[in-house]
Amino acid sequence: MARHKVELCGVNTADIKVLSNEEMTDLFKRLKENEPGVKEKLIEGNLKLVLSILKKYNNRTDNMDDLFQVGCIGLIKAIDNFDLSHEVRFSTYAVPMILGEIKRYLRDNNNVRIARSIKDLAYKISKLKESLTLELGREPSTKLLSEKLGIEEYEVVLALDSLKDSVSMFEPIYNDGGDVIYLCDQLEDKKGKDYSWEERISLKDALGSLKDKERYVLESRYLIGKTQMELSEELGISQAQISRLEKSGIDHIKKRIL
Repeated sequence: MARHKVELCGVNTADIKVLSNEEMTDLFKRLKENEPGVKEKLIEGNLKLVLSILKKYNNRTDNMDDLFQVGCIGLIKAIDNFDLSHEVRFSTYAVPMILGEIKRYLRDNNNVRIARSIKDLAYKISKLKESLTLELGREPSTKLLSEKLGIEEYEVVLALDSLKDSVSMFEPIYNDGGDVIYLCDQLEDKKGKDYSWEERISLKDALGSLKDKERYVLESRYLIGKTQMELSEELGISQAQISRLEKSGIDHIKKRIL
């Protein structure tokens, strides 16, 4: 097994112990009683949770040691704030907090600068999202977040989008052993492209002829940025029905303008 050994910050990842749910519950009870050494055991027993999250960031930073330490900060914060009375798995509670620390670190060390007002709003939304996820046992919809904060849904989407990592145009997205396809190969060149007034009128008429539910789904999906799952919960129908409404709406528009 030596060939699988990986070290981060001097920690041999092959030797990391994984705690069972029963062990975790017992340790958190003992932590509440301020028993010495318990917090360290909880940290060590959840390092693989941090590592599992770091996998998706392998190509985002040159120093995984730094990112591992940042992830551990998120883990420690999760341990300090976790409450057994909420009856959720620790991993369910900890993952958003670990991800939040990692994303903040990457964003603050990113060459792309985001306006301070948008950053502040994004932090506020993220904090609310974490607390609502713990309270509801699932991620809150953008509609719920906007209602809680008294802002428009599109403001929530724009702020959360600012937290996403920037991607190089020359990032490889496909390689079958031959020629590599880069992201820039899939970007449309809109230079010099202009839509005629006839096309604009046709598109407006096509949108106006949609059924109310189809139009609402398309506007929510492509203007506000809602997911099919969010719309499913909002409208009280299955995700498959949302998908069919979206497809039928798009097909209807194509027939009217093509």
